Amino acid sequence: MSVSARVGLGSAVRRAAFTPAIGRNQIALRTAILKRGVQTQSLPPSASQEILNAQRLKRPSSPHFTIYQPQLTWISSIANRATGGALSALLYGFSLAYLVAPGTFDSAHIIEFVAGLPEYLKYAGKVVLAAPFAFHFWNGLRHLSWDMGKFLSLKAAYRAGYAVLGVSAVTTVALVLM
Repeated sequence: MSVSARVGLGSAVRRAAFTPAIGRNQIALRTAILKRGVQTQSLPPSASQEILNAQRLKRPSSPHFTIYQPQLTWISSIANRATGGALSALLYGFSLAYLVAPGTFDSAHIIEFVAGLPEYLKYAGKVVLAAPFAFHFWNGLRHLSWDMGKFLSLKAAYRAGYAVLGVSAVTTVALVLM
């Protein structure tokens, strides 16, 4: 095997060797004549932002998710992130409140406060806490199953999505009625 073939120049070397001299000269002339000069212009540094803004105005805008038909997979993904963020904010908020004022946010005061609420507010509060918790829990298990390579087909992903919604609803009702 020749050195040119090892380097990957075999066909290029053969083409150059077997192309007639007139053909090589015409290619060289064509490339030399067709080159155009590039005009440059000296600009102050502040002009770069204006040029960038002008270029951005000419760019096509990417499609927004609202033009697409809603799909269970991306809606459940957004809901999973939202419930995770909300539950985390609630946990950290309560933890910080307990650190700042432990006498006000201890178990006895919270139980006393909740006992004084009307029944409909107690159930509404339970739903507000139980629904995100149940959905986030079951959808997290769904994501773990995807990580293990399960339910990856479109049909299986939708089945698992609807199963998560159903089990979340049942779990929410069970937690509220406790």
